[in-house]
Order: sequence, then C-alpha cells, then structure tokens
Amino acid sequence: MELLFSEIGYKRLEDVSWRRLLCAFDFDGTLAPIAPLPEQAHLPETIRERLIALSEYAPVAIITGRSVDDIRPRLGFAPDFVVGNHGLEGVPGWETLSAQHRYLSSGWMAQLSEALKSEQSDPGIFLEYKQYSLSVHYRLSHHPEQAMRVLERIFAKLSPRPRVVGGKYVFNLLAEDACNKGSALARLMEISGAPDALYVGDDVTDEDVFRMRHPGILSIRIERHVGSAADFYLPRTDDVIQLLEELTARLRAEGARNWMRVGLGRRA
Repeated sequence: MELLFSEIGYKRLEDVSWRRLLCAFDFDGTLAPIAPLPEQAHLPETIRERLIALSEYAPVAIITGRSVDDIRPRLGFAPDFVVGNHGLEGVPGWETLSAQHRYLSSGWMAQLSEALKSEQSDPGIFLEYKQYSLSVHYRLSHHPEQAMRVLERIFAKLSPRPRVVGGKYVFNLLAEDACNKGSALARLMEISGAPDALYVGDDVTDEDVFRMRHPGILSIRIERHVGSAADFYLPRTDDVIQLLEELTARLRAEGARNWMRVGLGRRA
C-alpha cells in the first residue's frame, strides 16, 4: 500500500482522470469523522462543497453502513447513488435480495435484545437496527475487551448464523452471501456505464472493495494498515479534502463531460 500523495499515486490519479470514472466513498471515518454516537456524525461543509464540485465532472456514490434514510439528510446534497447497509439497500435491481436481508436482520435484533437482557450486559453496548443489517456498538463500554467477548459468545448462538464483520468498536451483522460494498460498487459501475472507479474507505467492510483487486478500481484507505488490500492510503480523514480538490482539478483539465447524466438522472 502506497501513499496516494506520492509520485506513483499522482500518476494513478492522472491515469483515471481522462476515463469515464465513478467516484465512490464510505461515510463514517472517510468523509465524516468518527463520532462517539452514530447520530452525532455529520458531513463537514468543506467536504460537502468539494463533493458538489466533483459531481459536475463525474458521478458520485456514497456506499455506507448506515441506512439510506439515515444517511441522506446528513449529506446536504444529492449524489447520483446512495447505497446503505454495506451494499444491501439502494442498489437498483436488488430489491428482492434486500427484502430477504430485512427479514434476517429483524430476527437477529429480537434475539440480541433478549440475549443482552439475560446477560445483564454492559450498558455501554447498544444496538443500531438498520432494517437490512444490524450494528452492535461497544465504543461507550468501560470494559471494551470484556464487552467484545460477551458479544462474540452471543453471536455464536444466533440463528441463522450471520456474517459478523468487526470495525472500530462495532460489530456489523450481515447475511452470508456475496452482497457487500464490493459487489454494490461493481453494480453501480455497470449501471452508470463507468469502466473505472475510485473508492475511498476506512474500515473492515471497505476491504470487500479493496480485495476485489479490480484493475479499473483505484482503491484508497484512510490511515495506513498493514493488512489492507487497498492500493493507496491517506494518513488522515482531513486528507480527503486535498484528494477531492486534486481529482476535480484533473477532471476539469481533461475537459470531462457530463456523460454520466445520460440515463441516470439526479437522485434526490
């Protein structure tokens, strides 16, 4: 994994700037700083302004673990695509699959609520039901290691067994299938007619994109991580501002046209 703002990184940015490019971003920890509670997260105005500028030259997608209803009002602008629940919600053509995930998620919610009561668990653990997936947070726990062990024991008893993806003091419960951020991005590339894409993320579920090793996807991780499959990294969330400026300037210089608006429309 190389630093994006380096000779080789700038070369990759130049290479993708003259192509039909889809620009996709995670939200928490990527566009917005991680907040103690999920409802406290917001998109900084500096990022919003630059995303709007970028959207004049390339389609923009937000692919987040949050639900679509949760993320839309936090953005303050209308990206071409808004995909929630780690790729389960908002992808055109996946409505039936999303309904199946909704059924599973509601069952896990009921089981977890009952299990946490019987365990007399740490009050710092709380559930975030997102209809199509479920997140279990323990960031506010006074004993996070102990909370993590309790949760892992409970997860092992859930029926059916979910795919449990860890994150920054959070566990994400997903169905065991190929529907994730990576497959969602591939579907959006197909819909938009973009042979190439740029994706920026910061956490474990973003590795579903990074591990694709798609030759047309420029993958960027926030913060260097030895085990990440991303091509490049940015040291801090704040560096996304420079990335957006660099990308917009290159697309503008290449005379990028509004090719992506044909057949897409603007999503409210």
